[in-house]
Amino acid sequence: MFNSLREDINSVFERDPAARNSLEVFFCYPGLHALWIYRIAHWFWVHDMFFLGRFISHIGRFLTGIEIHPGAKIGRKFFIDHGMGVVIGETAEIGDNVTIYHGVTLGGVTWDKVKRHPTLADNVVIGSGAKILGPFTVGEGAKIGSNSVVVKPVPANATVVGIPGRMVMEQGKRNEGKADLQHGQLPDPEAKAISCLFDQIRELERKYAALAEEHEKLKEKING
Repeated sequence: MFNSLREDINSVFERDPAARNSLEVFFCYPGLHALWIYRIAHWFWVHDMFFLGRFISHIGRFLTGIEIHPGAKIGRKFFIDHGMGVVIGETAEIGDNVTIYHGVTLGGVTWDKVKRHPTLADNVVIGSGAKILGPFTVGEGAKIGSNSVVVKPVPANATVVGIPGRMVMEQGKRNEGKADLQHGQLPDPEAKAISCLFDQIRELERKYAALAEEHEKLKEKING
């Protein structure tokens, strides 16, 4: 138990440069508190004490602003940075060394009692405000940009941005659990498409100018 607590605290130091000391992390990090409360609720849930599991989870939501269903499965060294507004559904599965930021939703798209929430493999990073909706897998080492809405599987080590989410980088460098989602360096597919359109327009203008010049020369030759 104490080894698990120490590992959780160390994972905060690894991924949050604002963390100063263990005492501050222990008392002042709601993402950590939400994780510990979830583990208690999950214990009751897997032992078929569903009401106690949900009630403890409800208390955790009230205290931290983070909602983790006790039926979810979460691996080691899970880190929620800031955390307010995070929602993790009942059938969500989260691997090891996963990092998510505030406002993230791991949600479902059906009311059927089936696997309806996403599975995050190891070393995934989810940017703030992103919505991952559906019973598919986000591959190991993948990154989801802030405010993206992802409704399809994501390959390992890919980067996804936008609404709906589009893959803008595949088989990138593995992040090994480090939260290196540099939003200012993410490709912008809309800007790239617009840039391509402008390039094509400039090329058409160049060709038009060349044709107009040839036309004028031909007129002069005929008239001369």
